[in-house]
Amino acid sequence: MRAWLRHNRTGAALLGVALLAGCTDAPAPQPTSSSAAPTTTTPAAPPATGLAAAPVQVAADRAEAPFDEPREAVVPQGWTLSVWARTAKPRLAAWTPDGELLVSVPSEGRVLRFTPSADGAPEESVLLDGLDQPHGLAFAGSTLYVAQSDQIDAYDYADGAAVNPRTVAGGLPDGRSPELRGAYAHALKSVAVGDDGAVFFSIGSTGNISAEDRTADPPRATIMRVPPGGGPAAPFATGVRNGTGLAIAPDGAVWTAVNGRDNVAFPEPGPDYGQVIPEYVDDHPPEQLAKLAPGRELGWPYCNSDGGPADLPFIRDVQTNPDGNQLDCASLPPVEQSFGAHSAPLGLSFVDGGLPEPYASGALVGIHGSWNRQPPRPPEVSFYPWRDGGLGNQQTLVGGFQNQDGSRWGRPVAAVAGPDGAVYITDDDADAIYRLAPP
Repeated sequence: MRAWLRHNRTGAALLGVALLAGCTDAPAPQPTSSSAAPTTTTPAAPPATGLAAAPVQVAADRAEAPFDEPREAVVPQGWTLSVWARTAKPRLAAWTPDGELLVSVPSEGRVLRFTPSADGAPEESVLLDGLDQPHGLAFAGSTLYVAQSDQIDAYDYADGAAVNPRTVAGGLPDGRSPELRGAYAHALKSVAVGDDGAVFFSIGSTGNISAEDRTADPPRATIMRVPPGGGPAAPFATGVRNGTGLAIAPDGAVWTAVNGRDNVAFPEPGPDYGQVIPEYVDDHPPEQLAKLAPGRELGWPYCNSDGGPADLPFIRDVQTNPDGNQLDCASLPPVEQSFGAHSAPLGLSFVDGGLPEPYASGALVGIHGSWNRQPPRPPEVSFYPWRDGGLGNQQTLVGGFQNQDGSRWGRPVAAVAGPDGAVYITDDDADAIYRLAPP
């Protein structure tokens, strides 16, 4: 058995692993005399104390598949998980100033509004329609920001209506961009608004290792910033393959949760150098949860995070940066936190005092789960505790969406704390919005 396998995986876990499909193919690298730093696996999230299996509560009028049979989730002891609403393909979410939940539905071009009611069944209505793949939602006071696939818009929100639309940033690349000819893997965009009014939004890469994104105009694989009061958008962070999670922390810092690359080649000297080995790909590279500052570089596609779970260094990608000439990976600051490889983190939000301890302050992340790993990385809602301006290690807040055989009945996208002290979770696989309530 290879040495790196002895350290990172058990032999039993390697049996029957299928070759993983990547977003794009890359030519095999030429081995060089320089060696990559030793790699280590990002450990799975440690078992959280105080979690217990509990039935998913669902009313009869919401009991269509997958809730036509009993479902069980893993939640903090004494908490309950219920199906609050059913709606097709809900994605990111935000609470309005007057206590309604907005949910984006990119597949239908809509932003929906859910008005809570005393009997627990919210009233659903359409806030915005006819948009181009609306995804990210954010509020700054009474101003609502919506990230479409090709532009970022602002609306005045009042009396349950979004009015007076204006474009904050336009001409963004998506699947209709002529030069891309429909080849765009990450067209959905997210948005966040800083304490000073600056608007941040994500532009994902066109593919798995499409290095041309770094020099595109407008740039791709970036987090962009529009200055307070408006103006041209400019890159704030680069080398961000797909920063779908985007949010402002309690101290005003911008954080992103990144979907990392697939089919990364084995980087250590030896007979396996430069080869795509399924057992290695299963746990590499760990996906990034990073605190951003002006000019932050997250490496893609030339450098990969390694190790973890916290303070991850970068190592060269031997397919795209074999000799280190493209980017000096060792010079990049370590990444603050991580997810296991292929976790597919999506919605990111922060809670600051809205939930009981030990969840009163921290980050909530919807983990969609892997599409190309064996065994699959399970979906969950993760919690990262906020500590002294940073985030502690990953904990499971809600799990149990994946069965022993790898099949799933749900895939969380986003989790946001509500004004009632509960957490609301969108699931675009089960077509549901859940309410996770403390005792």
